[in-house]
Amino acid sequence: MKISVIGTGYVGLVSGTCFAQMGNSVTCVDIDEAKIAKLREGIIPIYEPGLETMVLENHEKGTLTFTTDIRAAIASTDVAFIAVGTPMGEDGSADLQYVLAVAKSIGEHMQHYMVVVDKSTVPVGTAEKVKAAIQAELDKRGADIDFDVVSNPEFLKEGAAIEDFMHPDRVVIGAESEQAMQVMHDLYAPFMKKSDRFIGMDIKSAEMTKYAANAMLATKISFMNEMANICERVGADVNKVRHGIGSDGRIGYSFIYPGCGYGGSCFPKDVQALAKTAKDFGYTPRILDAVEAVNYDQKMVIANKVIKRFGEDLSGLTFGIWGLAFKPETDDMREASAITIINALTTRGAKIKAYDPKARHEAESHYLKGNESVEYVDSKYDALTDADALILVTEWQEFRSPDFDEIDKRLKSPVFFDGRNQFDKERMARLGFEYFQIGV
Repeated sequence: MKISVIGTGYVGLVSGTCFAQMGNSVTCVDIDEAKIAKLREGIIPIYEPGLETMVLENHEKGTLTFTTDIRAAIASTDVAFIAVGTPMGEDGSADLQYVLAVAKSIGEHMQHYMVVVDKSTVPVGTAEKVKAAIQAELDKRGADIDFDVVSNPEFLKEGAAIEDFMHPDRVVIGAESEQAMQVMHDLYAPFMKKSDRFIGMDIKSAEMTKYAANAMLATKISFMNEMANICERVGADVNKVRHGIGSDGRIGYSFIYPGCGYGGSCFPKDVQALAKTAKDFGYTPRILDAVEAVNYDQKMVIANKVIKRFGEDLSGLTFGIWGLAFKPETDDMREASAITIINALTTRGAKIKAYDPKARHEAESHYLKGNESVEYVDSKYDALTDADALILVTEWQEFRSPDFDEIDKRLKSPVFFDGRNQFDKERMARLGFEYFQIGV
């Protein structure tokens, strides 16, 4: 098929590249001329394992092209994906200005029947707005062109997006017409050779499915963090509790690891957007509000442990930070716990020596820009030289089996704050560390 993907952010670039990998002819469109120029040169704007190789391979073959010209891109398109950002507004709702701007452009330029797909995460009712925006432009032109709008929410995990897209556990499609549903089924058929996990439904249910899935996962995280805080107060070990409840097949082990809060582009934004939608329709989502409140507080748990150990005034102290990204295998720092922790410590006078395998540029250029108390280093051990304590924030693989003798040698004193409960407390005690976890 001939496909246009409008928006070359995380979702758009991954989706377009994977469709091209299956032999489709894909054009990725973006209004950012600098980004498109870099993509044409083989410079990838995000880090995602396996993405760069796949982009370069398909661009060289000609199955994946990049342009700023939406008119040319949709001239012969069968399916046009809208994959632009939906940032969170001040009131917690999803900002649809970019989605609707793309819909307007499609209406201005389309010349034949096509399926227009909402790939961006959007609230219930967005497809109706997209359809109306396209139709309004067609009416202005006096053009009688049929089209369908489809909802196709993405379920990609950052750090495993290529695998998720190439081998999906489900593909959710919301459509009004049999023709559109068949087009989407044909498009995704190559990705489901082993088992057909294509789930068709009405559009509003598909739009709701994305938010419901992320809200459920966020709820599991906040629930377990709530249990961790209770465990710590009553003298229980949350790591043992996790094993105890995870063995229940109804619960499972996924997303019940205690830590210093969730972040990223999806959970914070989607939980708040769903809560805002509920309130707009006259319903108070008490669970969602609690999930968000627990997560907000959780990001300060490790910082509070540091403050309790060293005092409110941290002047003259230096802390080594391992991990800046909101999760491993990505450079994404949106809503990352590291931001909250670092700002909480530096506002109290502390100095930070930070290391992350991929997110350094994001921190320096945007999320911690202007914080002169942060020094960025090139290795995990360099972050510890003459530091008063180590704080582990992101559970990158290279942090899982460190040289504890080297850590001890580099630190002024063997103090370790583990924001992801990565190590065993008894073992750390035997190694001579003053060791702080969450929920223990």
